[in-house]
Amino acid sequence: MNGKYLWLLILIFSACPVAAQTPYYQGKTIRVLVGYPAGSLHDMWGRLVAPQLTKHIPGNPATLVENRPGAGSMVAANNVYNVAKPDGLTIGVINAALYFDQLMKRPEVQFDWSKYSWVGSSTPTNALLYMWASAPYKTIQDVRNAAVPPKCGVTGTGNTGYYFPKLLEQAIGAKFQLVTGYQGGAEIEIAVERGEVQCRAFSVQVFFGREPFNTWRSKNLVRVLVQTGKKRDARLPDTPLFNELMDQYQTAEAYRRLAKVLFGSGEFGSAPMIASPGIPPEQVKILRDAYAKGLNDPDLIGEAKKKGLDPELIHGNDIENLAKEVMVQPPEVIALMKKVME
Repeated sequence: MNGKYLWLLILIFSACPVAAQTPYYQGKTIRVLVGYPAGSLHDMWGRLVAPQLTKHIPGNPATLVENRPGAGSMVAANNVYNVAKPDGLTIGVINAALYFDQLMKRPEVQFDWSKYSWVGSSTPTNALLYMWASAPYKTIQDVRNAAVPPKCGVTGTGNTGYYFPKLLEQAIGAKFQLVTGYQGGAEIEIAVERGEVQCRAFSVQVFFGREPFNTWRSKNLVRVLVQTGKKRDARLPDTPLFNELMDQYQTAEAYRRLAKVLFGSGEFGSAPMIASPGIPPEQVKILRDAYAKGLNDPDLIGEAKKKGLDPELIHGNDIENLAKEVMVQPPEVIALMKKVME
């Protein structure tokens, strides 16, 4: 071939890669299925992140947030796993503790937690148990020694408020009487002020994020007996970690492993985002990178602050590894889990 024509062909093809490299997401719409109703924490995170995906994904796809509440986000999780195509165009925002149900082999579970394509999450969550200050239980040791156990308000089984006190009893011998049937946290707080119950276990973030807890703390009406996490919260420097108490009371290894499983849900963050299994790795990377950029975007940070949220990135790679880790448990731990959860 004439050298002149060869160079002409090279110039032509080198000028045409733009058409060949049209971004995958260009002209497409990503559906964001939120497993909870509008106005919920998961809904807020879904609506904060959705425009950031549009902004930071090459091709700037549209995003559409849909609320698919039901069974503690089980409906949305099952949909993303079984109905959505592995094309990276459907994302779910779900409960970080749904893997409990898979470990206990509940029939409504139609997914494998370890096989989701994990996009990312925000803000690791830890738990605490508070006690009304006028109650005669100043420490966990007081609860262990009590002839009459303190009453903790609970909305139902299967959540932190239920399994944290039960785990404290099983692992270190601190017994609590659980009073169930409250419709929500607000009803429990009223019951605490009335003296119907003295304690509750729930999120550290909520305890420091809203009323009536801000007022309670300012008036010394409440004390925190125990907290979870890998290190003490800076705002609770004198409150022991559950891990520290297990060391103190020489808790058996099986219960230590159970605690890691149960409180590991906090490491998945406030509102983890999932996509279908089987999505090509390059698309998963695009979603993860966009999520990471979005969570650090000044626009998202500003809007989150207005809603009382504090963004802290948990990368999809880290969640993927954690999801695989928590799903490998010996039968002994599963048996203890059922005992604590049911």
